[in-house]
Amino acid sequence: MNGDQGLFVPLLLGILEGLTEFLPVSSTGHLLLADHFFGLSQPKTFFVLIQLGAILAVITVYFARLGVLILDALTGKAYAWQFALSVILACLPAVVAGVLLRDFIQGDLWESALLICITLLVGGVILLIVDRLKLEPKYDDIYRFPWHLALIIGLFQMLSLVPGVSRSGSTVVGGMLFGASKRAAAEFTFFIALPIMVGAFGYDLYKSRDMIDGSIMLSVAIGFAAAFIVGAIVVRYLLNFVSRYGFAPFAWWRIAVGGLGIVALLALGH
Repeated sequence: MNGDQGLFVPLLLGILEGLTEFLPVSSTGHLLLADHFFGLSQPKTFFVLIQLGAILAVITVYFARLGVLILDALTGKAYAWQFALSVILACLPAVVAGVLLRDFIQGDLWESALLICITLLVGGVILLIVDRLKLEPKYDDIYRFPWHLALIIGLFQMLSLVPGVSRSGSTVVGGMLFGASKRAAAEFTFFIALPIMVGAFGYDLYKSRDMIDGSIMLSVAIGFAAAFIVGAIVVRYLLNFVSRYGFAPFAWWRIAVGGLGIVALLALGH
């Protein structure tokens, strides 16, 4: 951490991580733009470690349901195994692509603020269009998603490897276009987030192990706590919000952030 930034920056970045991780607005895009425009920088290991706070937020909110799913799977109930297969199929494409392209993504793509602004803007327009389509949902129960729908959602999730696209945004759009209701599409993203985020956390932690030392642990603790608290609030209330208002508010937010970012980059001559 830069010495003149104090502890306010990790707190702010932790709040931003918890707020945006599960919304279809791209947490990575927001964090990278915060660094680019406002100098809110931290070592990459910081972002790797505070992500665990967002992971634990999902586990905390869905603890009882996860426990029931595990118990039902162990006792051989078909729906639990079907759901587990759906989650695996939805995660595989992004896992494979993420491992193979990690250095390129975290290098060239993360460095392009213009790319992030464009993907935020274009993704917002797409989300707004899909939200307004008169789609007839076929699947409202995430435990009964057919395998082909889970795989399609997984292929859409690969797009989120590009910063600014959004993991939850891409999976929601893919789910809705191929028959999932708005609420089910949003809820399924929570469950597939767990293996994806745990895997990404473990892999990045291993890759960054030589850069982790005690000098950033206080910053990590603050960012972790903020990401956990805010993430838990978002997960707790997001589904009801989506059921009532749809995804249009998030689409307009993306359009505003992306558009303002492009204007700022042009004004600064970047």
